[in-house]
Amino acid sequence: MLIPSQIKEAVRHLFHPADRRIPRVRVESRQAHILQGQRIIISIDGWPRSSRYPNGHFVRSLGTAGDRDTESEVLLLEHDVAHLPFSQATLACLPSSSWQVTSEDVCDRADLRELQVCSIDPPGCTDIDDALHLRELTGGNMEVGVHIADVSHFIRPNTSLDKEAAERGTTVYLCEKRIDMVPPLLSSDLCSLRCNVDRLAFSCIWEVNKEAEIISTKFTKSIINSKASLSYAEAQLILDDPNRQDALATSLRHLNQLAQVLREKRLRNGALVLASPEIRFHMDSETHDPIDLQCKELKETNSLVEEFMLLANISVAKKIQQEFPDCALLRRHPPPPPSNYDILIRAAEGKNMVLRTDSAKALAESLEMAESPTEPYLNTLLRILATRCMMQAIYFSSGSESDFSHYGLATPIYTHFTSPIRRYADLVVHRLLAVSINADATFPSLLDRQGQQSLCNNLNYRHRMAQYAQRASVNLHTQLFLKKRGTFGEDAFVLTVRKNAIAVLIPKYGVEGLVFFDRVDKPDLQFCEETPSLTVSGVTLRMFDKVMVSISLDDSNIQHQRIRMTLLEPKIPGYESPSWGSRERGPVTKKAKRK
Repeated sequence: MLIPSQIKEAVRHLFHPADRRIPRVRVESRQAHILQGQRIIISIDGWPRSSRYPNGHFVRSLGTAGDRDTESEVLLLEHDVAHLPFSQATLACLPSSSWQVTSEDVCDRADLRELQVCSIDPPGCTDIDDALHLRELTGGNMEVGVHIADVSHFIRPNTSLDKEAAERGTTVYLCEKRIDMVPPLLSSDLCSLRCNVDRLAFSCIWEVNKEAEIISTKFTKSIINSKASLSYAEAQLILDDPNRQDALATSLRHLNQLAQVLREKRLRNGALVLASPEIRFHMDSETHDPIDLQCKELKETNSLVEEFMLLANISVAKKIQQEFPDCALLRRHPPPPPSNYDILIRAAEGKNMVLRTDSAKALAESLEMAESPTEPYLNTLLRILATRCMMQAIYFSSGSESDFSHYGLATPIYTHFTSPIRRYADLVVHRLLAVSINADATFPSLLDRQGQQSLCNNLNYRHRMAQYAQRASVNLHTQLFLKKRGTFGEDAFVLTVRKNAIAVLIPKYGVEGLVFFDRVDKPDLQFCEETPSLTVSGVTLRMFDKVMVSISLDDSNIQHQRIRMTLLEPKIPGYESPSWGSRERGPVTKKAKRK
């Protein structure tokens, strides 16, 4: 943002970067009056030895600061998300929009179009990667299939389309839009496993018994025709309706029963069930502005899909590592160092609970037992805190590591196979799997161990930046929501304590924020790291305590708007809700909240 000079008609001005770590930049411009209050891009040209500030020049304006579209553009740039339109060279690699399955495709693939295949996804999903089927076999066993969009049929190695997808690495989901890894013709049309349309797929098919034990596994390129594209809520309604006895309802119920058995087995093996607050925004249909927000609700059908996707990923990982021991693309989750758990252990001790962290299984069992009849939300808070103790899962080439294990899932090997529309790693895994079953030819870069690891490094970076961009988008839309809502009070829980503040979580909205106490009149702050707790003017606040906070948007600095929280209960002597901005209405009481 440009800070105009106080001297009339001056051409030298200071650019104030959004990132406080970057120094202000001296810019020469005669249009400062136009650029003031806008998000702009500046290029730094140099930093003279005698100057306090580096010199730069104006590149382009992104739009008005605070505007949703402008701020979305800023967060994409800040997190290095490739979001420009696809190049003409990339688009030239696409098939015709009228493409259809041909007789040649039928000859080379398993024809599974008669199966009762269905997909279950979030509402409004158009990039449908995966679908499921189940049919009963003679003898009491069942055939279960996971069918994944065959994106590798359309994206051939080393083409412009392939190179751009590899560079982007992943689809980025913002609150109001998504930045596709591949052009929409593929992501939302030809590769999307929509119902009542023939689609090319890569299928992982098991024969299982009623105890969900795998009798045999088969991988095949296939043709499917999904019979239903369901949302999680629609699938749940079918499961819960005793009057639904059709083929779709029967297969869903069998799938759900098997998924529950698979889940129980995973948990017995030490898989972790962690938690993190996820926000879902209700958008205005015309303006696309957030009009309400709430925590995402997970249904039984979410778990149904998750279990079979995990099973497919594990099965494929075993196959490609067996065939390509030096260059299989896998995903590992390293165990966190013991010191990461210190805050979690102390928090549990503050509630007279003991958490064992010597292994994932020990932690999972401890979390399962950490229940309090008087504090029903305590277990969720512990799982949220445990999530933040974890390390980041990463992609790697099997020839570069000796430990393949996935700590959180408690499995010795794992990969990503089930989302090739939105993750390039899955596309590479499809190619490896296709070669291993003689469904496609290999090529040099697929078997290049060093090249594979270099690719993994980029995918890890892109995945991490996508996560950061998505969080920034949630924060932006939360601010837009609060800007319209004004100041209001909500119940919250203390997540962590600091020397002069507490971090709180509002479960209703999944919103987190800091409550600072440096505004208390002559505050008496006593921080205890062992408990951990913070005593403010005689009032002690401990981790997981239930409190009430006032939440609002502080937009006094347009460059750095932020969510502001103040403590309403418990009452602290000398602590008052500060006033800022025109929408501040003063302290919110319980009585006002009930209205």
